[in-house]
This record gives sequence, C-alpha cells and structure tokens, in this order.
Amino acid sequence: MPFGVRIARSRHWAGDRHVVLRYGFLYGQGTAIGPGGEWATGVASGDVPIVGEGNGRYPFIHVRDAVSATVQAVDRGSPGIYNVVGDEPAPQAEWLPYLAEILDAPPPRRVSKEEAEEQIGVQAVYYGTQLRAASNAKAKSALGLNLEYPSWRAGFRELFS
Repeated sequence: MPFGVRIARSRHWAGDRHVVLRYGFLYGQGTAIGPGGEWATGVASGDVPIVGEGNGRYPFIHVRDAVSATVQAVDRGSPGIYNVVGDEPAPQAEWLPYLAEILDAPPPRRVSKEEAEEQIGVQAVYYGTQLRAASNAKAKSALGLNLEYPSWRAGFRELFS
C-alpha cells in the first residue's frame, strides 16, 4: 500500500522547512511485493484478481530507490511535496499478469467491481479501477532523483529471477 513519510528539518534562525515524500507502492526484499511477501504470494496462488477493466495505474517504486530518494531529500531537499515513484505508472491489467508470468503462476482472473467490493473491499475496487498515475518529475528536478529501477518491469524481473 502507498504511504507517505514527512521529513521535517528545522533551522532555528530561518524557521521550519518541510519536505514531504509520497511513496508509491513499494516492491523489493521485505515488502508485500517481494519474495515471500503477501501480494507476491497471493499473485502466485491466483488469489489477486484484476478488478473490472484494471485501469487503475499503480505508481511503483523499488524499496532501494525509496531509500535513496529519502537520503537525497534529507541532504538537499527544498521545501515541498515530492512523489517518489518510478517512471512508468502501471495499469493493474498490465502489471498483475506480468508478475504472474514471472512467478510462473496462472493468469489472474477478472472480477467485476461489485464482486471485488464484496470479496476484497471498496479500496481494492478503487485501486484496480480508478487509481491515478503519479509523476516523479518534480523529485527528479529538485532532488536529483536518479532511479536504479525506473521501470517496474525490469525491477520485478530482477527481483523474482
């Protein structure tokens, strides 16, 4: 799940300045989308469906890139809000079958919005059908964000190979 971390830096002589980082869906070792993680296990067992048309666009970020971005923000972040995400927001209908293929799992089944709401909840419907893409352009220009894994495709492949 996406979450944000607020990193606050204070200067007594210049007042407070705040850098807010909004992370995308973390993947990598020790995450839900990593070996043995809850999502990876669910995809491997065929338990994670595509909801509706699967148009929700997931902003993924490798956990190592998230750590690097955090260090960059602490070291040289100007006040502001930054999206810490990869270069390619991924529609659920693309990333879920791709991950299933990498895991040598069955293709994910499709469920209607109504079925998904009943079976896995309203939040899953939102993520699967309405989640909007996020851009990392501001973090790249202001923080010097340089991603080791700009593409979730390459990141997933390396993580699970």
